[in-house]
Amino acid sequence: MELSRRRPASDVGETPGRRDSGSTFVELVIAITLLAIVAVPTLRAVITSIQASTSATAAAEVETALLNAVDRVNRSPADRCDYQQFARAAILTQGWGEETVDIEHAFLDSSLNPTDWSVGPDSGPACPAGEYRDDLIQQVAITVTSPNGKVSRTIKVVKSNV
Repeated sequence: MELSRRRPASDVGETPGRRDSGSTFVELVIAITLLAIVAVPTLRAVITSIQASTSATAAAEVETALLNAVDRVNRSPADRCDYQQFARAAILTQGWGEETVDIEHAFLDSSLNPTDWSVGPDSGPACPAGEYRDDLIQQVAITVTSPNGKVSRTIKVVKSNV
């Protein structure tokens, strides 16, 4: 009786003389290239999403600060000629500096030409000659800019006792 020689388990299915020598350099380069083709657009999409989110957050913060400033100007007494302190107070409560808000005053003087807005001197008072009158219509343009300067919003408020 002749004993048959058994092959080791690692050699099962292999052709005689061939052994697994690992990956070739070309296979490795192809694998890395395929990974890069998938990864680069994915990373670009993630970066774009982060930038859009950051921009939307900054815009929301600016709009909140602007609405706070408008609310304070609306609630202030109408017999004023300068509303800068009210708008700036709203911005300061946001934790931003005064340089992030710009206020421009204008008024309609019914004694002159009621269709033209007169801008106050150097963004100054919203009253002719700095004196309030009951027939005066005032316009306050409030511009808020984000601290990084990338987002800016403007709104106009009209105040009147007429």
